[in-house]
Order: sequence, then structure tokens, then C-alpha cells
Amino acid sequence: MLFLRYENFRQYIRWYPITTAILALQLVMYVWMEIDGSTRSDETLIRFGALLNEFPYSGEYWRYFASIFLHSGFDHLLFNSFSLFVFAPPLERMLGKWKYALFYLGSGFIGNLATALFYKGEETIVSVGASGAIYGVFAAYLFISLFFRRALDKQSSSTIVTVVVVGFIYSFLIPQINFYAHIGGFIGGFLLFAPLLRRR
Repeated sequence: MLFLRYENFRQYIRWYPITTAILALQLVMYVWMEIDGSTRSDETLIRFGALLNEFPYSGEYWRYFASIFLHSGFDHLLFNSFSLFVFAPPLERMLGKWKYALFYLGSGFIGNLATALFYKGEETIVSVGASGAIYGVFAAYLFISLFFRRALDKQSSSTIVTVVVVGFIYSFLIPQINFYAHIGGFIGGFLLFAPLLRRR
């Protein structure tokens, strides 16, 4: 099973430096925002880099990246961090740390771009979270299971399909979830993975 983590703390840091850095940055930003306001406060989130779908904030492109590392509430941080902790490491080893970093940021950016484009004209959206990038990670594994079936064991392939299907159903059913970010990140990850893997 590809997604069982057997590494000890030192091995995890040494083998997956980018994933470790992302997890650490998410935690630091969460603590910082809680000290300087509240992670459930729109004002605090906007000040630290949340994505907004209205002008002039929608034109501030640094937010398309900064918001990936911010979370609203501990439950949001915990869920995304757990998903990242479990699913991202094999992909980082597969692509190499710098291509994986590019892939992760690219998937998150495309997820946020989809948010800005498709929520335009609707209610104001304040969006944060790593979900778009994480759905890009899921898309990479789905790509592998479709086109390189022998590269994934059967249990890992089934796990990814289940996570993706349940995740998208959950995204559409819960109003607070930014499903455009999930869809955009997933499509972005699927499209970005092939050229990066080929160069690898």
C-alpha cells in the first residue's frame, strides 16, 4: 500500500523536504494568524493573503499562491495537513523535490484561478486552503492508475478512486467548500503531471 507512512520523523524530513516545508509553513501561518486575529475572521484572512473574487483583490496575483498556505479553523488545517502528509510523499519522490514543488504550486494556482473566474459575479468569496493543490496530487495518482497501471498496486488505485469520488461528492454537498478550487486543482494537476513526469 503506497499511502501507508512507515518513515520515522527524521526519514520523513530527509526524504520529503518540500512536503515537510509545506506542512511546517501551514502550521506557522495558522499560529501567526490566531495570534494576530483569528483564522475564522475574514479580515485576518484577507490581510494575510486570502483569495477574493472581486476587484481589486482578484487582480493581486500573489494571493493565488499565498492563500494555498492559509487555513480557516483548526479542523480545516488538520484535514488538509493529514491529506498532504499521507498522499504527497510518494509523488515528491517520483517527481523530485523541485518538480514536485512546481507541480504543487501550479495545481494550487489553477484551483484558485478557477475560483476567481467561476465565482465572478456571484457572492463575494474569501478562499483559503491547500485543497486545490491536494486535488492536483490526487489527479496525478489517477493519471498513473489510468496510464501506468502497473506502477500502482490495486489497493492504492482503489484508495485514490474512492477518495476522489467521495471528495467531489462532499465538495458539492457542503456549501462552505470551494468546489471550483477542487475541480480546478484536479484538472490542473492532471494536465501538469504528464509533462513533468516525462521530463523526469
